[in-house]
Amino acid sequence: MPQLPISELPVSALIPAIDIIGTFVFAISGTLTAASKKLDPFGASVIAFVTALGGGTLRDVLLDVRPVWVQEEKLLITVFVSVMVTLLFRQKVEKYRKTMFLFDTLGIAMFTILGLEKALRFGVPPLIALVMGVVSAVFGGVVRDILCNDIPLIFRREIYATACLAGGVAYLLMRLAPVPGEVPMTVAVGIIIVIRLLAVRLKWAFPNLKPEEENISL
Repeated sequence: MPQLPISELPVSALIPAIDIIGTFVFAISGTLTAASKKLDPFGASVIAFVTALGGGTLRDVLLDVRPVWVQEEKLLITVFVSVMVTLLFRQKVEKYRKTMFLFDTLGIAMFTILGLEKALRFGVPPLIALVMGVVSAVFGGVVRDILCNDIPLIFRREIYATACLAGGVAYLLMRLAPVPGEVPMTVAVGIIIVIRLLAVRLKWAFPNLKPEEENISL
């Protein structure tokens, strides 16, 4: 794919707010997972941290830049507040799991495009930037599941990282077109959200590599 000129990449005034909201929601997800595994508050804080910031940290390390949470305190504070809110009001938070799922879906959508865009700004080829975008969105969840002794969601049959890939590809194609303004980001985020919601509602899933064993009657 041809290199995208940096001057053509949009800068949204909403990016800082999106970063905070996404971090807050992912940290709640991590805390709830830790609580279900009966971890203590410190363990819950660690799981919340890696869930919310693990993907972006890996992306930044691969891009050879300091992670954002090392440069600014606001993301660490957001994680801490999220853990406290979840632990203090766990029963109420549990009631809003469906709402949290919607925010989680919005989070992976936004983090995919923001991570992809950041990689492009550092001169990374579009295809590699696409991978960086997906890493930003899903790798925190991978680390969370590994630490909690679960098979990571992206390795199961659910349509999850695939939705991020589809949105990222659409974003790159629109940037190459080029489509003006913030339309590419809006459309790409919408694609990820729609695919993810439809996949859950309609139970879309990839087939297992190992087919189910047939029952053999003697």
